[in-house]
Amino acid sequence: MRIAFVEVQNFRKLKSVRIDFSSKTTLFVGANNSGKTSAMVALRQFLVERKSFSTNDFTLSNWIAINEIGSAWLEEAGGHEAKDRDLAKWEKLLPALDVWLDVKENEVHYVRHLLPTLDWTKGILGVRLRLEPKSIENLYKEFIAAATAARDAKEAAKNPQDESSKITVNLWPCSLRDFLDRRLKGHFEVRGYILDQDKCKLPESGKANPQPISMDSDPLDGDPFKGLIRINQINAQRGFSDASGFADAEDDINSSDEKPRLSGQLRSYYARHLDPFDMPEASDLAALQAIEDAQSLFDERLKTGFGPSLQEVEALGYPGVTDPRITIATRIRPTDGLNHSAAVQYEVVQQLDGKSLRLPEEYNGLGYQNLISMVFRLMSFRDSWMKVGKASKRPVEEGESLDHAPLHLVLIEEPEAHLHAQVQQVFINKAYAILRKHDQLGDKETLCTQLVVSTHSSHIAHECEFKDLRYFRRLPCEEGGKAPTTTVENLSEVFGTGDETEKFVTRYLKATHCDLFFADAAILVEGAAERMLVPHFIQAQFEGLSQAYISILEIGGSHAHRFRPLVDKLGLTTLIITDLDAVDPKANRQSRQPVRGQGLVTGNATLEKWIPEKCSLDDLLSLTADKKEKKHSLSNGVRVAYQIPIKAVLAENGQEEEALSNTFEDAFAYENLKLLKSLVGTGLIKKFKDAISAKTTSAELGAELFQILKECKSKAEFSLELLFLQDPQALKIPTYIKEGLEWLGAELKKKQEEILSQGTGLTAKAECNK
Repeated sequence: MRIAFVEVQNFRKLKSVRIDFSSKTTLFVGANNSGKTSAMVALRQFLVERKSFSTNDFTLSNWIAINEIGSAWLEEAGGHEAKDRDLAKWEKLLPALDVWLDVKENEVHYVRHLLPTLDWTKGILGVRLRLEPKSIENLYKEFIAAATAARDAKEAAKNPQDESSKITVNLWPCSLRDFLDRRLKGHFEVRGYILDQDKCKLPESGKANPQPISMDSDPLDGDPFKGLIRINQINAQRGFSDASGFADAEDDINSSDEKPRLSGQLRSYYARHLDPFDMPEASDLAALQAIEDAQSLFDERLKTGFGPSLQEVEALGYPGVTDPRITIATRIRPTDGLNHSAAVQYEVVQQLDGKSLRLPEEYNGLGYQNLISMVFRLMSFRDSWMKVGKASKRPVEEGESLDHAPLHLVLIEEPEAHLHAQVQQVFINKAYAILRKHDQLGDKETLCTQLVVSTHSSHIAHECEFKDLRYFRRLPCEEGGKAPTTTVENLSEVFGTGDETEKFVTRYLKATHCDLFFADAAILVEGAAERMLVPHFIQAQFEGLSQAYISILEIGGSHAHRFRPLVDKLGLTTLIITDLDAVDPKANRQSRQPVRGQGLVTGNATLEKWIPEKCSLDDLLSLTADKKEKKHSLSNGVRVAYQIPIKAVLAENGQEEEALSNTFEDAFAYENLKLLKSLVGTGLIKKFKDAISAKTTSAELGAELFQILKECKSKAEFSLELLFLQDPQALKIPTYIKEGLEWLGAELKKKQEEILSQGTGLTAKAECNK
């Protein structure tokens, strides 16, 4: 049995999303503020911490409708017709988590209390956990009573003889949202409902299609997953910078995760699984005897040491003849030896005499503390689930199965904190194996472990299979007053199955980096020259872009189009900087210097197959800027930037003429003629300088530059030498690249303004009427 997928509704940024779970490790990736943490919190709060919800967990835009319900109630209380007094009006506004389990035929006995019908034998089982009012009637009555009391108080404070005495202060509650900010826990609770497998629908346009629940459906008694799913979590705030204090080391989902220390984890693990005083076995007797002997010796030493002091106290007349006498005794427990700051130490130097120089745990690097702590927690989670050692003899808790829960779900938030890049990769490769290292686990399918990790680390994403990545994509506002939300993309579905393009893209990302999954935008560039210079162009002249998280990938014009399915799936704002690559279709597609009216075409697959989907050179040279752009959504799009005609001055008479370039290098040369004439360099720079000095027309110079570049074996050297000889601030950006970067900056600015402005409209509608 395993979780096949979950669907989250109306929880923070997750308005309606489906998240597919991998059979082993599922990785949540995405840019900042894309909803990864919301998903982790939703799993935690619905599955375990059911009393930790607040009004901030409702999707922000839903408060408009909820406040309208409150307004309708106030009108009703004023004598109007009763309305909105049942769950129907609330159903599409309430936070909910649908958990769909994939259950095998031999596992039906685990879920018999969740079966929708007696005929059900195997497949998927769905349960909805929904935060809903305990009693709408009671909620209505208390809200009306509180609102009426506030209104009456304001009326009573008015002085009819003095208009200036009008009270303008807002008293609680001024809206239903305002009321629930204080009273949510008293009026709302999580209830479970069985879902119908036949009504389970696939998402549409990235949005889940959760099935409605009949108004006469009865909720399940208690927690439907108690004894069925064991859940542990390592959250993001692990507090390793502060060595003082410790919370429960097992870190079951209910425990505080504040100020953790490895010594505390060891102490907790010892108490759960190893303590010889707890249900002693034959193997514990030697240890118990040693402890008792040590305790007796210590008691004798204390009696001798405190004897004079106690006699001095007795000289004061206490204790008297009938008073009990003071004695000193000890109680030694092994865990006491772990209850100090130096209980866990690190060997720093191994000396020749066999002794070691050691330091307490807080003196080790934060990365090692984090790594060791996380690994130890995973082992503790596993051993508690499998009831290793003393845990197997403890009484079974109420509602817990005598056997192990068939499913173990472990949530880890941002494991990369403080970890070196290579250590991040090692951890994500080993984490699942640690959770399965037990005789009853391993490759056996009787008991299932699912690990869910949220991360901002491209190094962790690099180590995971493409099929295990779930990309959280921010969606723009669809209409006025609506907040941006999130959709979740299953990247295993990007290319279908067995696609050569998928193999290329995944191999490429493995060979380079996975920054694409965490970026605000992407720039795909043609070659090494652009890869080196474009960041300098951005830094020098595009302040807004320099402050954004932009992933720049060098992929070449012949392969850029292979990224189209991935870019479309991610919905990532993307600029493609590529080359015109003119070829002659009548001469076996041989490369040519661009010339109008000669029937030339582009040899660039990106221009031909992706955007603008044109191959004629004349068409490409005449294309307007708006035709070089495609939209994913309201604020996400893709634009291509390739060499365009510019006006250049080569002749001494200062006359302008059209110049057509084919690659980044000759486009740069046309834009920086004076600069290249003045540089003293070698390689391409010297050849360009000589050509510019010798030629007087753009056609002649173009032909010469074309031949120079055709014979060039290393174009990257050109960029390196430019950076060495010249401050990037003095370089003139080729026009086609400048136009592309201006478009990218405008797109990101629109996105930013949308995010900043959406809250204002919502707040105005959700706030009290003043």
